[in-house]
Amino acid sequence: MDASQWTAVTTASFGYTSGKTACFVNTPNNIFVRNGYLNLVARKETREFSCTDPQGSFYTRYTSGYVSTTGLFSQAYGLFEVRAKVSATAVQGLQSSFWLYPQDETKYGPWPASGEIDIAETYSKYPTLAIPFIHYNYDSRTTDQSTDTNVVTNDSCPMKRNQFNDYMVEWTPTTIKMMFNGTTCLIDHWIPSSPLVAPEPFDQPFFIHLPQALGINTNAFAPSPTPLSATTQVDYVRAWTNG
Repeated sequence: MDASQWTAVTTASFGYTSGKTACFVNTPNNIFVRNGYLNLVARKETREFSCTDPQGSFYTRYTSGYVSTTGLFSQAYGLFEVRAKVSATAVQGLQSSFWLYPQDETKYGPWPASGEIDIAETYSKYPTLAIPFIHYNYDSRTTDQSTDTNVVTNDSCPMKRNQFNDYMVEWTPTTIKMMFNGTTCLIDHWIPSSPLVAPEPFDQPFFIHLPQALGINTNAFAPSPTPLSATTQVDYVRAWTNG
């Protein structure tokens, strides 16, 4: 991993966890480059250990890998592209996400007021789908599919299981468009709730995040049947400015 471009996200430093099940750590078993691919691995350790968490430490036997451009690279608007292959597992328990998070996460208030752009979330329970989600405060009564107004997600976007897929977002001051393998999956012309006015809250630089996580909620991890270890492989991440 190129430390000038990426930082390892650990639970100890950032407080992120996989539902208090997996501990994000920076070890060669969890984050490594091999044959030109970045590997982010969720695994079961030989013994239970205490995961240091600023929000309250916990005991677990599970670790995972997570990288981000936090503090190193951020950008407002443009094209962001991730080519990656997630675990081939087709039972519940694993989650991989490719997402953007604001440089100032409380600029317009607590989450989701300051925005979040989930380019693609993948859940092993639904192995042929990738789900985009755009988070911000809006009036759901203004959602209009015919004009792509406040359309924040699409749960029917296909991906190729056990293959590399291309995930892209085109972000302008008026539109966020998601494209998977060259096919448009979601377009959103956002109108935020008052007192914000578009292009707020999507008018500041965002960081790139790439976690391999264990699942939660309806895709919750369980020692059985979820197989470990599980790996997300990243071929490349690219970003371009508009124009």
